[in-house]
Amino acid sequence: MQRAKANPQRIVLPEGTEIRTLKAADIILKNKVAKIILIGNEKEILSLAIREKLHYITDATIIDPELDVNMVKYTSLLYEVRKNKGMTIEEAEKLARNPLYLACLMIKNGDADGELAGAQNTTGDVLRPAFQIVKTLSGISVVSGAFLMFTPKPEYGENGLVVFADCAVNPNPSAKELAEIAVSSAKTTRAIAGIEPKVAMLSFSTKGSAKHELVDKVVEATNIAKSMNPDLQIDGEMQADAALVPMIGKSKAPNSSIAGQANVLVFPDLQSGNIGYKLVERLSGTQAVGPILQGMAAPINDLSRGCSVDDIVNMIAITANQAMNL
Repeated sequence: MQRAKANPQRIVLPEGTEIRTLKAADIILKNKVAKIILIGNEKEILSLAIREKLHYITDATIIDPELDVNMVKYTSLLYEVRKNKGMTIEEAEKLARNPLYLACLMIKNGDADGELAGAQNTTGDVLRPAFQIVKTLSGISVVSGAFLMFTPKPEYGENGLVVFADCAVNPNPSAKELAEIAVSSAKTTRAIAGIEPKVAMLSFSTKGSAKHELVDKVVEATNIAKSMNPDLQIDGEMQADAALVPMIGKSKAPNSSIAGQANVLVFPDLQSGNIGYKLVERLSGTQAVGPILQGMAAPINDLSRGCSVDDIVNMIAITANQAMNL
């Protein structure tokens, strides 16, 4: 929150008439955490703000797709981006008025720095225009989802903070994709947690203690990640206890600078990542914040449709932090 306040970013919220989103926007504007762009009918948005006693919504920029003078520009941009895929100018004109597409077009055109949606739209609906318009970072082919795990155990990670990935997107990543997830997770850790990442590539084996093709994939991914980013502090393959517990790390991987010191855990597949974060969250009193989508050319994050106002506030701040570090 403090980093976001120091350098306010333009965050577009395409679900501009959704009540939780409006309440979160009001809190963000009150505390000057970010500059908010709301997409929707201005009269409806301001009426809802009055009804809910939201006093800062008038500080937001409100974009009405049916009235905005820039719609011709955004329609042309969408047509240029998608014409090779067979999109007609008529289709582009219709889609550009869809708030989820318009938000991505604003980012592509340099009129917004990041987007947050999903309180009333599915993940697929949020990500489809993002993939089509904003696309992924150079050198990254996969989008993945990281969670900030605020554990009650200060002896682990960075004073109890551990980043888990990928827990949300890729069911069975290849070795190259797993390496990209590791590099993206390190970037997320720097941007949002403000700490130097120490990445452990998790497996059921530590440094050859077991032989299996699943272990081989993690070893290959570790080597690819090192070649992608030679300065990255990363090691694997490694069991979770060896990654987190200094005594066990020294015993199982005595020559590793990451063993027992890891603050970023990269899971080998979505099953282990999703199960792992939910078990830790439910059994240990850990607060899980996310998923934070990573790997996009601009920060675009997806909310759960069951999210709270506080969840949205947190994710706006996280999106702003990502935008500052692209």
